[in-house]
Amino acid sequence: MKLSCLQENLNRGLSVVGRAVAIRTTLPITNNVLLSTDQSRLKLVATNLEMAISCWIGAKVEAEGAITVPSRLLTEFINSLPSEKVDISLSPETKTLGLKCARFEARISGVDAKDFPPIPKIDEGITTRVEVDALRQGINHVIFAAATEESRPVLTGIDAQFDGDLLTLAAADGFRLAVYKLPLAVPVTEKTEVIIPSRTLAELNRLIVDEEEAIEITVNPKKSQILFRLKNTELVSQLVQGTFPQYTQLIPQSYITRAVVNVAEFLRATKTASIFARDGSGIVRLVITPGGELTPGKITVSARSEEIGDDVGDIDAIIEGEEAKIAFNGKYLSDVLGVLHEAQVALETTNPSSPGVIRPVGVDNYVHVIMPMFVQW
Repeated sequence: MKLSCLQENLNRGLSVVGRAVAIRTTLPITNNVLLSTDQSRLKLVATNLEMAISCWIGAKVEAEGAITVPSRLLTEFINSLPSEKVDISLSPETKTLGLKCARFEARISGVDAKDFPPIPKIDEGITTRVEVDALRQGINHVIFAAATEESRPVLTGIDAQFDGDLLTLAAADGFRLAVYKLPLAVPVTEKTEVIIPSRTLAELNRLIVDEEEAIEITVNPKKSQILFRLKNTELVSQLVQGTFPQYTQLIPQSYITRAVVNVAEFLRATKTASIFARDGSGIVRLVITPGGELTPGKITVSARSEEIGDDVGDIDAIIEGEEAKIAFNGKYLSDVLGVLHEAQVALETTNPSSPGVIRPVGVDNYVHVIMPMFVQW
């Protein structure tokens, strides 16, 4: 193996695949990154056995070959080099990788590439494409609602339903539910539902920041693995096995009170109240008051703590229906308001013990349900 490439390209490639390097593992080789030549390019691969990221960078290849070396060591060394050409050579007998850049040289002991875990190839199954912006919006609108505890593994993933030219993403952690619909650039041939680990989608979200072309998505026939193909990067991930809850039944179909408010004002009032809610289980109370003939309606956002004190803030609202009271965890409210790009949002409530529903005004592809907190009014 003998090749040369630019330091900045190699550095970027290592940072891309580095997210998939195993941190705590019983298989030491998953701490390594695989370097191999692939059709006059350098291919970098890392895996933690649940997810694998492959990245191709331009290189001048003189001799083919492959080796694995410790990811952290290689990444830190390459990162410290000047922005010039890096010459890479492999001594097959000693399994030593030689690196040369400007006036710096290093030799890193490697492990045979044959010992590296095989990366699944997904060539068949359900395939579609989705535009980068639509996918990023979809991930941002649901990922924070996925569970972080492993007690119910299906809830740590994002439910993805591919149906015709529509992809529906849903996440729930038992206290809230987020459902986002986005268009597919290429319709699927058959309806498919899988659960994608939220960590996989978080990594994908980082990878597609600079992408411009549509992302290709393939689900293998067994529905056990999924492939995301970008321009110079591929991400393969195991899928979560199990059945996601029938969440459509959790979304209230009617309401008694509906309040339309400015998103930025609602978020500010919620964050301000959350400062005082820290010692009070995070409880933020909302009192929705319809307006009179001459006065606008309002939502009073408040929080109180026995030790610290309390805070009250009013925001104007267009109220439909009767007066209402409801209390939420302030973090859950801030999470959803923080991802909305629309100017206004509607809050729909039935009674203090029923879920509240948040919908952006002007679009119908997103709905967020939050379970209420039970408080003494």
